[in-house]
Amino acid sequence: MSLLTVEKLTSSVGAEVVGVDADRLASDDALASAILDSLEHNGVLLFRGLDIDPETQVEFCKRLGGIDYSEGHHHVPGIYRVTLDTSKNSSAGYLRATFDWHIDGCTPIGDEYPQKATVLSAKRVAETGGETEFASSYAAYDALDENEKQRFASLRVVHSLEASQRRVTPDPAPDLLERWRSRPISEHPLIWTHRSGRRSLVLGASADHVVGMDLDEGRALLDELLQRTTTPDCVYRHEWSVGDTVIWDNRGVLHRASPYAPDSPREMLRTTVLGDEPIE
Repeated sequence: MSLLTVEKLTSSVGAEVVGVDADRLASDDALASAILDSLEHNGVLLFRGLDIDPETQVEFCKRLGGIDYSEGHHHVPGIYRVTLDTSKNSSAGYLRATFDWHIDGCTPIGDEYPQKATVLSAKRVAETGGETEFASSYAAYDALDENEKQRFASLRVVHSLEASQRRVTPDPAPDLLERWRSRPISEHPLIWTHRSGRRSLVLGASADHVVGMDLDEGRALLDELLQRTTTPDCVYRHEWSVGDTVIWDNRGVLHRASPYAPDSPREMLRTTVLGDEPIE
């Protein structure tokens, strides 16, 4: 008998897990293994109305891999508070960049790998906006024709924090620009060949330009590929209710939040499962 019952949400990305409670997630190693397997196939898993508490969320994630314990503006280590309320998160300004499509971890501070997975739980939701959208970067590669797969195989792309932040703050003050540029830039292949043998496209807001290509031409290519990856028929859009929990495979999924007001009560609790695979 299967440890996991899932119902597809779209044909390309997303499935809902049914019949699993929070305590079991935090204590059942076999279930955690089944979730990782399902995540590989579905990209995004929804636990509707799970009502998981922060401590249990971290315990669950520890069964999936290493945890990011960086400062998260929350009293539980391993939890990062996602809100635009600066009284709850002093770094809230940077979160506006999450309104654009992205893959977490393309511009690391050091030599960290992109995050393996992210778990997000809804504590308070926006009155308008604040939905989270997902698109499969595996499906994006699979949709390329054979000529494109060959043409893009050797392309490399420069990613930077500045590229993603300029989308929401196009005219930054000099000190802000200096902070952006203090983060190292990263160069990644456009096509990520995973250890599993699957391939995906590495796209999103942090992708600045294509190495060796005319600047405008390269950016036009990146924009075109992103648009093709995120057409409405390729996207799962989650409308949050308090108590929902979503986990996504950051290595094979692009995501973004729909814009919401700076004074919105929206508050999500995020736990990041650290990556163990470089982009290559």
